[in-house]
Amino acid sequence: MKVVAIFNVKGGVGKSTLAANLAWCSATQSARATLLWDLDAQGDGGFMLGVDRQAGAAAQAVFARDTSPATLALASAYPNLDVLPADPSLRFLDRTLFNLGKKGRLAKLTRALGGRYDRVILDCPPVLNEVSAQVMRAADVIIVPVSASPLARRGLDDVLAELRRAHGAHGAHAPVLPVFAMYDTRRKLHWDAREEQPTWPVIPIASVIEKMAVERRPVGVFAPGSPAAEAFGRLWAGIEAKLCEG
Repeated sequence: MKVVAIFNVKGGVGKSTLAANLAWCSATQSARATLLWDLDAQGDGGFMLGVDRQAGAAAQAVFARDTSPATLALASAYPNLDVLPADPSLRFLDRTLFNLGKKGRLAKLTRALGGRYDRVILDCPPVLNEVSAQVMRAADVIIVPVSASPLARRGLDDVLAELRRAHGAHGAHAPVLPVFAMYDTRRKLHWDAREEQPTWPVIPIASVIEKMAVERRPVGVFAPGSPAAEAFGRLWAGIEAKLCEG
């Protein structure tokens, strides 16, 4: 079982959209038993897969109790794909983890899912605190969606700085894969950013991606031949290949 974290300190860069589509690609394209674990209280990742944010405080309570997160997972409409939905209690997850004093709590919980899932996709909140620190310890690979904006690039710099702080300049940590999200070929700023980082994968800006919030389905389901669907598929193929190396 491998853990893929979709994370950036900067919000509004397509993080949850990326998480939902990659989870679907894992389950469909790679036929992996996959869990999308939505750690963002807003719950957009699960929402776009047709799973509603839950009432109550179960999403946070699983961290404090000796309960497998698998017991909270809900089946999606797609084979091999479950969702552990968010709820508003996750707004206080940082405080819960800090009070517990267990720095490897998320890593332990994800390891416990190994008997049931092949891939766990973490849709992470845009924060830099104990939650992000635990995500970095639990992940086998960290996908960082960035736009061409200098502010989004600063978010990537913050992620890398936090990894260096936690592991040392030469310490081992999960590999980081930046991804250009919402890439627009009509904008010079985007062209310049692409020229500067030509090896980063690209997810194009597209109306079908925006339409996910209405359709509540992955792009590969309602627009399978679109450039966006193909881009998500290529990205997942590269991630899967990287995971199989480890």
